[in-house]
Amino acid sequence: MLNQETLDKLRQDIVFEANLAGEALSFHSTWGIFSPRDIDEGTRLLVDRLEIQPTDNCLDLGCGYGPIGLFMARRAPQGQTLMLDKDFMAVEYANANAKRNGLDNTQASLSNGFDHIDPALRFDIIASNIPAKVGKEMLSLILHDARQRLNPGGKLYVVTINGLRQYMKRNLNEVFGNYKKLKQGKTYTVALACRD
Repeated sequence: MLNQETLDKLRQDIVFEANLAGEALSFHSTWGIFSPRDIDEGTRLLVDRLEIQPTDNCLDLGCGYGPIGLFMARRAPQGQTLMLDKDFMAVEYANANAKRNGLDNTQASLSNGFDHIDPALRFDIIASNIPAKVGKEMLSLILHDARQRLNPGGKLYVVTINGLRQYMKRNLNEVFGNYKKLKQGKTYTVALACRD
């Protein structure tokens, strides 16, 4: 059985610094949020391939404590970045990390997919590290809603485990009419679809 001192330590924030594609960011996270001690390989693979213009309006879907969203906010200082997660602790940490990194052009909100945000919002870039366990029904909703929420010429970047690679290729081609594999690592694949 763990003693009180160990339990108290486990309740403290996990604090670390990370360099994401040349952007130095500080993070606090906690147990129960995805990859709490460091930026996971899939997120790093995705961030390395994001092409963002300074005025882009961006969305990080399934933001966790905010690494992708904060990176996009840093790269698009004249745009707005919205971070979404269905976990209230993730939203709380993402907002605190935005403040911690001096990024006032981003905020995190609670939403299951796109369900709880203003239907009028449109984005130039949507990026997501999609969890494998999200299920095909939710994945279908995410892809269709992402296409609808992108501006013409907008881009959807996704990273998934390699086991979902063919599924993602088929579905992005079906929903967007295009698909491009940007990088396949040993565990993850980054893909891109564009709205015409």
